[in-house]
Amino acid sequence: MCFSPEADLTTGVIIGAVGIDALRHASRPQQLVLASLPLLLAVHEMDEALVWWGLRGQLPWAVTHAAIYIFLTVAFALPFLVPLATLGIEPVLQRRRIMATFLLVGAITTSALLFAVVGSPVAATIDGSHIAYTAQVSYGNLLVALYLLATCGSMLVASSKLLVLFGLGNVAAVTGLGWLTFTGFTSLWCAWAAVTSIAIAVYLRRTQESRPAPLRVAV
Repeated sequence: MCFSPEADLTTGVIIGAVGIDALRHASRPQQLVLASLPLLLAVHEMDEALVWWGLRGQLPWAVTHAAIYIFLTVAFALPFLVPLATLGIEPVLQRRRIMATFLLVGAITTSALLFAVVGSPVAATIDGSHIAYTAQVSYGNLLVALYLLATCGSMLVASSKLLVLFGLGNVAAVTGLGWLTFTGFTSLWCAWAAVTSIAIAVYLRRTQESRPAPLRVAV
């Protein structure tokens, strides 16, 4: 996700701290999936540091191989987890029904991608200033489109203006960062993971602060 193991590790530690704060401010069980996403992204970042070091010959191949599988598993779980998280915090029934459609798309996408990871060899190589991961995925272009639809679409139909704005930013970020990675310039996905985690923590803080204080009656 980032341009060096040091950047991945540093970002992972920062995101992990933000993730702990997010969990602390989850005031309802329905918010737990959303609140857990920053910690999952932190694991994703720190795991890629192991991939970097392994590909440089600094770790045993068994550790490197396991780290590659963990990285891809987390990445491929997001099309399911993101709409699940937004569905959990959406109060409007009609919007929840639309989000359920995105959740179904995400479940199909995640299942297909994880099946490819389990059923075929995976690999990773250092390509300039990022790591390129490969897996034998059928209908790759379709699954990429469904991946983006599930992860971005569920936020765009939310009743929260903050989530909608973030969804629009996510579309722009995915386009821009994808282009940077594709051209081989650099990988800055770690920066967007940090922005995403901070946005989640801010959202949870705001929703907690907006809840009415419990009524206390002196007896």
